[in-house]
Amino acid sequence: MARNRKVLDPTRMGRGAEELERELGRRIVGQDSAIHQIVGIYQTFLAGMTTAGRPVGSLLFLGPTGSGKTRTVEALAEVLAHDPRAVLKIDCAEFQHSHEIAKLIGSPPGYLGHRETHPLLSQDALNQFHTEDFKLSFVLFDEIEKANDALWNLLLGILDKATLTLGDNKRVDFSRTIIFMTSNLGAADMAAVLRPRLGFAGGAPDEGLSDKLAAVGLAAARRRFTPEFMNRIDRVVTFQPLGARELHRILEIELHQVRERLRRATGTESTGFTVTNAAREFLLRDGTDIRYGARHLKRAIERHLVHPMSNLIATNQLQRGDRLFVDCGTSGLVFSKDCSEIAIAAA
Repeated sequence: MARNRKVLDPTRMGRGAEELERELGRRIVGQDSAIHQIVGIYQTFLAGMTTAGRPVGSLLFLGPTGSGKTRTVEALAEVLAHDPRAVLKIDCAEFQHSHEIAKLIGSPPGYLGHRETHPLLSQDALNQFHTEDFKLSFVLFDEIEKANDALWNLLLGILDKATLTLGDNKRVDFSRTIIFMTSNLGAADMAAVLRPRLGFAGGAPDEGLSDKLAAVGLAAARRRFTPEFMNRIDRVVTFQPLGARELHRILEIELHQVRERLRRATGTESTGFTVTNAAREFLLRDGTDIRYGARHLKRAIERHLVHPMSNLIATNQLQRGDRLFVDCGTSGLVFSKDCSEIAIAAA
């Protein structure tokens, strides 16, 4: 007798994962592959299908500077823990010598200063943002390639067994932790790939270019790290350089954040500003640099928009409830408001 079978769809995501993907997509521009892989790990965690005795996930983020590697981790914490600072961040440039590992795990008993040493990777530090409803930690090893081999050896145990033994023999449990590592490895090689195609900045990189950049990044990581280390990483994600379309979207996100800063500074929701298309194009022209990605755009916004606004507030030219208009003049941005005052040009 034939059985009736229902075909299932394993590509569907649960509500929590769908919401995470949607919220990350609002905050992170041009890195759909990274978002998709993070959401996949989170879905496995929600379903209770993570591997016992290992971290929830471990990801190595490669790619050019300014492409959003660190920002992606902060955005994940912002969505899930409601605080972008809910990330235990380890700046690996501070661990270029083997003895500096004591900052992470503390000094063993008997060593001078043992009681004054507070390990960065303690259980309390890992769980400080846990709540009754949310028990997931995020650890970021930033610029992992700059660390001493001793830190990589430390990570081997964490990635393999989800445990770390501190200097006082206490154990730290990483089984409810997603570990992120960022690196600029291969950035120079990626720039060499991009240089003949500088025209790509007019749009998003094509699929063939994305695959080539991913291969370049992975090759650079394999040259730098041992096979033992690479084999313990769940996902290697290469972040793509940002084209004009992505920078336009990032500009809108940044302008929204400046509006929030202005409202906080003036203490009222009615204070705001309007930026003309000409002013937007000025910010994009000044803030576009293939070598530095979105960071260069953010600096341009601070220089041409935030700093002049700060001067206007400090000199009472911009007050509570005012509506500011930002346009592009012959030598930069021009600021004005609805009154008889003369427009003020940005320095």
